[in-house]
Amino acid sequence: MASGVNERRKKRVRDSVVEQFFQVRPGYLNGAGRLFGGRLMGWIDEVAGLTAVRHSECNVVTASVDNLKFIRGAYQGDLVVLIGRITYVGSTSMEVRVDTYVEDLNGMRRPINRAYLMIVALGKDGKPTEVPGLIVESESEKAEWEAAIKRKEMRQQRKEEGF
Repeated sequence: MASGVNERRKKRVRDSVVEQFFQVRPGYLNGAGRLFGGRLMGWIDEVAGLTAVRHSECNVVTASVDNLKFIRGAYQGDLVVLIGRITYVGSTSMEVRVDTYVEDLNGMRRPINRAYLMIVALGKDGKPTEVPGLIVESESEKAEWEAAIKRKEMRQQRKEEGF
């Protein structure tokens, strides 16, 4: 199944996946001894941007963060893993899902955060530019695409209502 606006050029979800690792260091902790949420938000934005760059093959800018759900904390010494993947593309924008995990020494990953970000591709003139379409293959990718359409509708409704 192929979806997306640009029918001349398309990419698979897996073509743009980014997986990045960080270790929680003392300077990254808040007063409660947990990873500072702002630090994690910065890492999420970085991974989302890299994912979007891989898909669009151009510079990008974050337009919005639709959802940022903290599930549990991360602590000093924890290995934090962030995985970004494209879930939806429009003509110049992309939705990126970033899942964040803490990985233990045995490689077991526990989810600590999930976020959805809207990223806009920029041409050399600094204006929005067309992005490749997205080839949606698996059932989970199809479900993400459909959920992204609902999130897009909710963003539009919030915009119309002034939120």
